[in-house]
Amino acid sequence: MKHLLKMLDLSKDEIIDILNLADQLKYELAHGMEHKHLAGKTLGMIFQKASTRTRVSFETGIYQLGGYGLFLSSHDLQIGRGEPVEDTARVLSRYLDGIMIRTFDQEEVETLARVGSIPVINGLTDFCHPCQILADLMTVREHKGALEGLKMAYIGDGNNMANSLIVGCLKVGMAVSVACPADYRPDPQVLEFAKGYGDQFLLTEDCLAAAKDADVVFTDVWASMGQEGEAEKRRLAFAGYQVNAELLSAAKPDCMVQHCLPAHRGEEITADVFEAHADEIFDEAENRLHAQKAVMVTLMQD
Repeated sequence: MKHLLKMLDLSKDEIIDILNLADQLKYELAHGMEHKHLAGKTLGMIFQKASTRTRVSFETGIYQLGGYGLFLSSHDLQIGRGEPVEDTARVLSRYLDGIMIRTFDQEEVETLARVGSIPVINGLTDFCHPCQILADLMTVREHKGALEGLKMAYIGDGNNMANSLIVGCLKVGMAVSVACPADYRPDPQVLEFAKGYGDQFLLTEDCLAAAKDADVVFTDVWASMGQEGEAEKRRLAFAGYQVNAELLSAAKPDCMVQHCLPAHRGEEITADVFEAHADEIFDEAENRLHAQKAVMVTLMQD
């Protein structure tokens, strides 16, 4: 494992190794045990999309590991003024020990990794969100004790979250069901991958069918960053694709609810369901820190 570009690149064993290391680092932090695995290392963090959790968790994480995080806004870099990604990759490879990038185009991340000579971590693209899904799997395993044999239901937009959840959950042995409108399905590349899992995967427009006997239900906002101009159109398209009490009545009684945040209460999730599952959701948010530390150690440690 040289980079973290998308869940499709990872094997089941690589995913489990990251989760195990994340658990270890979380335990050590909670018990005041220093783990300066990346002492003296520098992580460049390129942001072409704004962020709360990604920036704070990576910056805090690299500090806790003994390294330094350098915030690089696209407004301040030459890449934001037309410098080729290839040139940026070659320059940053001579200064840094790793790059995290949060951007729009997946190809930009792939190019950084292909041309550069240091590890690249995908902090989010329009195609996928692997760091979030590693934190999600970590959280589900914490609460349920295992991943294999569980059922995950995703309700809403077939976006980067859906793409990565489908791949990650199937790879670790979970059954996956996704409910979304016909015009907002996950990426064809992901659906082709899911075909190989047969009846472990269900794609439907019926939310209750997707949620039936689920151990964990995921959702995300109806209009993601960069889609603000489609907000009203999407509000109409996703009416009914909401995680609410009725939907959860189809799931198992002890079903978890997860949301990558920020949440729009009253749209993709009701306020009462969000608050009832807030501990799980904010465990998920916290675990971004621990999962990403595990990724950094895996990729950047000598």
